Amino acid sequence: MSLSDGGRPLIDFVSDGCPNGPDVVPYHADPASYSTAIVGGSHYCDNRTSEQRPLLGRSRSRMDSHSDTEYQGNHFDDAEFSSVVHAAEQAIDAGILPERIYQGSSGSYFVKDKEGRKIGVFKPKDEEPYGHLNPKWTKWCHKICCPCCFGRNCLIPNQGYMSEAGASLVDQKLALNVVPKAKVTKENDVFNPQKFNFSVPVVRLASDTFNYTAFDRAKARSKKFATERFPDTLGKHVKAGLPPKVGSFQLFVDGYKDAEFHLRKFEMESLPTATNKDFTFQFQKLVCLDYIIRNTDRGNDNWLIKYEKTPEVDKQVQGEQGGDWDYVNAPKIFVAAIDNGLAFPFKHPDSWRAYPFHWAWLPQAKEPFIEEICDLVLPQLADMNFVQDLTEDLYLLFREDKGFDKSLFERQMSVLRGQILNLTQALREKKSPLQLVQMPVVIVERRKIEDGDRVRSQGHAFTQSFQQRSPFFSWC
Repeated sequence: MSLSDGGRPLIDFVSDGCPNGPDVVPYHADPASYSTAIVGGSHYCDNRTSEQRPLLGRSRSRMDSHSDTEYQGNHFDDAEFSSVVHAAEQAIDAGILPERIYQGSSGSYFVKDKEGRKIGVFKPKDEEPYGHLNPKWTKWCHKICCPCCFGRNCLIPNQGYMSEAGASLVDQKLALNVVPKAKVTKENDVFNPQKFNFSVPVVRLASDTFNYTAFDRAKARSKKFATERFPDTLGKHVKAGLPPKVGSFQLFVDGYKDAEFHLRKFEMESLPTATNKDFTFQFQKLVCLDYIIRNTDRGNDNWLIKYEKTPEVDKQVQGEQGGDWDYVNAPKIFVAAIDNGLAFPFKHPDSWRAYPFHWAWLPQAKEPFIEEICDLVLPQLADMNFVQDLTEDLYLLFREDKGFDKSLFERQMSVLRGQILNLTQALREKKSPLQLVQMPVVIVERRKIEDGDRVRSQGHAFTQSFQQRSPFFSWC
């Protein structure tokens, strides 16, 4: 059995968790020599994805529906996160219901505690932009009036909640700390988090403000009537209320505003030297995260900045000493990356739109990667074992979705490996974020071998290729 340096067995996605075969070889940063084993995989043979792919089916799956005795509540190993979700459940029971966020294209909700304070953001799976219970009329009009352009053909539909949690996982593995903590559903009861030092806790919430079908609401009313009418019989065996929804739950960040708001202010009022350096560091962490997960929806309105000012300096003291920031600490600045639900594509955009990173047009994107970001990220990305662990953890996370497809996941990891390869090279050469996004996009996929009449993927060797086809529009 082949083990990594830490004694962790390699995962073969074909055998779904069985140890892989040959030992891995060193991880090369040179694109010409990149053919190393990171994790096992399978050959893609699914052609069901396109912009015309139908929405999530109306049939209720095991993940979307729960029997009256199946749902046992939310349980977590993370004490902080558990307390937040427990407070949200108590607030819902007390009648303080989640509030729908009217911005954006998906059904997302501010979750509050019993005092009415916002403590989290919940995004149900079936209310995602292309889910069948999406409450936004704009997406409905889009589907009816322009079905040929409905969806993003580089993304797997209705897995945005997994993308949110995957971005949080990448953020934690790289110690970037720019993504608010997010958790998702776990539907496999036999999953053992201790085996791989990774957990996927259950997050299910039910609220009257969520978007349910008429059938679900009628069924909930019938249950309520039956339990009230026969409390000693049905009341002991039937759980009344609407069915809980599965989705991603992200902790609410307080004191942050849209990046666009602060960026406009920074244009008119320059930052102090220490604060500007700190902002560059925070900004470049956001760049690393977005590039690795290939976020297709990063505008300046869906990442946040928190700017904490310091007390003003007395003008007389300022004039004598000639500096505003010699007597007080420089203002502190923080960055938060939210709305990561449209990431982890299984191919680079090559149809109508390019879905560019909008931060690439900012002045900060023209500055080379600083030494601090290289010291933080480069040693991990250049380590083959780290990349292997990252892809394995993403596999354990994504496979919890009912519609998980191993071949599509392998294609997602092919894009991710290529992004890591480019980012590693850019960090070593001290390029800027703008130069990074201008590099040719790379796909690092598993080497295929012929086995009789079949073509199989070899688990210990990779090949790289460059995308030849470009999107029609490169600016949107």
